Amino acid sequence: MQVLQDAPLAPLTTFRLGGPAARLLVATTDDEVVAAVREADDSGTPLLVIGGGSNLVVGDDGFDGTALRVATRGFTLDGTALELAAGEVWSDAVARTVEAGLGGVECLAGIPGSAGATPIQNVGAYGQEVASTITEVIAYDRVARETVTLSNAACAFAYRDSRFKREPGRYVVLRVRYRLEDAGGLSAPVKYAEVARTLGVAAGERVDAALARETVLRLRAGKGMVLDPEDHDTWSAGSFFTNPIVPAREFDAFLDRARARLGADVEPPSWPAGDGLVKTSAAWLIDKAGFTKGYGDGPARISTKHTLALTNRGAAKTEDLLALAREVRDGVHAAFGITLVNEPVMVGAQL
Repeated sequence: MQVLQDAPLAPLTTFRLGGPAARLLVATTDDEVVAAVREADDSGTPLLVIGGGSNLVVGDDGFDGTALRVATRGFTLDGTALELAAGEVWSDAVARTVEAGLGGVECLAGIPGSAGATPIQNVGAYGQEVASTITEVIAYDRVARETVTLSNAACAFAYRDSRFKREPGRYVVLRVRYRLEDAGGLSAPVKYAEVARTLGVAAGERVDAALARETVLRLRAGKGMVLDPEDHDTWSAGSFFTNPIVPAREFDAFLDRARARLGADVEPPSWPAGDGLVKTSAAWLIDKAGFTKGYGDGPARISTKHTLALTNRGAAKTEDLLALAREVRDGVHAAFGITLVNEPVMVGAQL
């Protein structure tokens, strides 16, 4: 296992921000991961687990503890059953499943990060989320001090949420098992309106899985959501804020404020979210509050391609990013009475 002292963390994040870790371990096997976690727990050393770094904001002062980079590898496909080691590159794994003629995750193409992060955030995009395909998660339980296997139900998935996120730090994901769909090379039914429209099909239809993946990659690239080291619009964590889910009564109050501000005929995007809840669009809120594409004049700005992405233009510090995020969050609340919640995990930083 590789061991580095006073190791820079910025290169391990897609924001390319943050100070150093006192110590960095790079683990390439499950046993190394477990050994590193146990060592930190036994010594009382703070532990930061890093996968692809695509959902991480590290403070400028860095991390005074042990950072553990999970670099394990393992891709096993048996029929429609897929098992991925936590360190597998997610976008590469999606490509391989599509090449095998399987559907179920093709619309999650191009999402940066590692497979081990997918159940934590219940990663989703373009009408798909991993909760619909994950069957089991193998993880090290730091409370029980043993490796456990959690069923889909035990993971308690919700919108961009899971048991792992609600019990932060308890579980370290080692492997994830998925059940995909063999529909003769076809995708899962297309759910997302933008994807269906681009493909020229009706929602609910199936298309060639490879075509669906390529279409999503083009859509993501057009919004700066596919990593490109030469494009500062991709120096981000993707969507910085989650789409708000509010009680219907609060949504009605928001609707009144939106119409008073923007006109009586305005119709903000909305979707039923179950149990008397309504989901609306964070991107719409940000844009209509005046934070349009490219907003900002400092080293951290809103992407020129997508209002949901806050970006490092190359010379930003984490505090620059946080200042922009606070400005956007507070501006949206002042305009519409809705408080946006950050999607990335904060380490040594807070809004």
